[in-house]
Parts: sequence; C-alpha cells; structure tokens
Amino acid sequence: MMAGLWFEEFQEGMVFDHEWSRTITETDNRWFSLLTMNTQPLHIDAHYAAKSEWGRPLVNSLLTLGLMVGMSVNDTTFGTTLANLGMSDVRFPKPLFEGDTVKVRTTVRSKRESKSRPNEGIVNFFHETLNQNGEVVATCERAALMRKRPKAA
Repeated sequence: MMAGLWFEEFQEGMVFDHEWSRTITETDNRWFSLLTMNTQPLHIDAHYAAKSEWGRPLVNSLLTLGLMVGMSVNDTTFGTTLANLGMSDVRFPKPLFEGDTVKVRTTVRSKRESKSRPNEGIVNFFHETLNQNGEVVATCERAALMRKRPKAA
C-alpha cells in the first residue's frame, strides 16, 4: 500500500497539515552547511553569528527547504511520484534558528494531465513551513509528476 496519493485523488484546494514536527538542532545546521560546502559564518560560527543582528546562528535556508518538501512526502507523494519537476517562488519571510521546531502545511494549487505521458499527471503544491509559534518561516511552489492509479489487470 502506498502512503502517497495517486494523481486522481488530488483535488485543488486540498490542505494537508502534516503530522510530523521536527526540532532543528545545532548539529543538523552545522553538518548540513558543511556537507553542502556552505561556509557562511552565520550558519557555522556561533561567535560570528552572536555579533550579527540575529544574535545567534541562522538555520541554513536549503536545510529549511529540504525539510519543507521532505516533511510533506508521506502524506502526498510517497511511492506515487515519478519526479520532482521543479520548485519556484521559494521565500523565507522570517528567520529560523537552531532549537526551533517546524511543521509543514501543503495546499494543492492545481493539477493537470500530462500531455506526453498518458499514465501520469502534474500536481502543483504550495508548501509552508511554520515555527513553534505558528509563524510562516518558509514557502515554495512545487510541481510533481504523479502516477495515475494503476488499471486493474
């Protein structure tokens, strides 16, 4: 059984308040930044970040983006997607800090049949990441190539 939904099951306006929550640790932020070779001191140098306007390290925005999409997978695309076609309009309206806990909400913006692949369709998602205070800290639009429900043999 697939946890994700088939193309036909998505409806415009569907909202998923994903159950998962995740506290971002200092280790998460440092390792992600260094594994991706992002040596920005605002992410990896606590003393440098303490002198910034934020007063502490900022969570790497690409870690935030990865969590935003990843935390949505189980309810939406787990086992039923073929490809992530792209992300657009990525925004980070508020800072995210080590020790913050995030949750994700996904809204289905639109869907359409694939013109070139008759067994698939494209679903456009709007993802929002919220911190522990309910403030939106990240958003993005994402297009996914989704499988249609297999025809019975």
